[in-house]
Amino acid sequence: MFKLRNAFVATTLFALLGTVGAQVDAKYPGVGRPATPKEVAAWDIDVRPDFKGLPAGSGTVAKGQDIWEAKCALCHGIFGESGEVFSPLVGGVTAEDIKKGRVANLMNASYPGRTTFMKVPTLSTIWDYINRAMPWNAPKSLSTDDVYSVVAFLLNLNGIVPDDFTLSDKNIREVQGRMPNRNGMTTKHALWPGSEFGGTSKPDTSNVACMKDCVPEVKLASFLPEFARNAHGNLAEQNRAVGAQHGADTTRPEAKAGSPAPAPVAAPTPKAEASSGAKAVLGLLQKNGCTACHGVNNKIVGPAFADVAKKHAGKADYLAGKIRSGGSGVWGAVPMPPQTLSDAEAKTIAAWLASGAGK
Repeated sequence: MFKLRNAFVATTLFALLGTVGAQVDAKYPGVGRPATPKEVAAWDIDVRPDFKGLPAGSGTVAKGQDIWEAKCALCHGIFGESGEVFSPLVGGVTAEDIKKGRVANLMNASYPGRTTFMKVPTLSTIWDYINRAMPWNAPKSLSTDDVYSVVAFLLNLNGIVPDDFTLSDKNIREVQGRMPNRNGMTTKHALWPGSEFGGTSKPDTSNVACMKDCVPEVKLASFLPEFARNAHGNLAEQNRAVGAQHGADTTRPEAKAGSPAPAPVAAPTPKAEASSGAKAVLGLLQKNGCTACHGVNNKIVGPAFADVAKKHAGKADYLAGKIRSGGSGVWGAVPMPPQTLSDAEAKTIAAWLASGAGK
């Protein structure tokens, strides 16, 4: 009887589990399961122009300045003026623009460039982008109050709010009413369906196809000068060997019409297996996002690790300090922000570089 009862219980449990599985599979067959509310909330962080999704919080201009100088100024400048690499965030806005909601310099062909606050009409866009993407080397690391503070500081730099202002979810709608280009965006183009943001279903054009008095077909052609053909390296080596797209062999002259196609480029020689020590360092480089800007033997945004190793051989302490503090000017104008990795990780990477960045 005891064994019979256990068998009955097991059969019942399997039947119940099968019923639950069937319910899930019926909705998403072969896909998995619905996301839990907690999982959805982790991704659902966007803030819309009507401020739906904006979390509660607040931040002052003064606190925003401290955060800015510590985490943002290296790329965007102390006053949001940026530099050679990034577009300026601040400038080109007047008190009259804030009053009217339309930036006059956008219509001024002689004005040198366009800043973020000249163009963006919605404050939610600024808040949302900083919240999800900044600082670029550690996105989503700012707290909600930090984001409010940084946005308040940017608003202050553009003359939209005073020095002692506190931005919060309670007053951000009022500040939206002072955005310099708030009236510079139209939704009357049918790109956004529905009337939620004042859109329209009528397109901004109403052309009718014309099938008479057609001009002769125009033959289009384009070419690169020979000196620019291989400016970005051999395209054939930058594409996968499988699939429909194979880059042209830019180390050779362009094939003329009717001439035979050049022979395919040989596959690169397999690289030697990395040592266990090098593997550990390469793992740290990938973990901390270093390989987004640096290649081992090739320059990407920043210099190749091999070039750094050659220039600063034996300088492990110096390299560890530069990794932690960031900087610019040593290898060009592109700045490297301070890195958030631990001291131990910085020293491990620095030792590897100082010893030659070996494989």
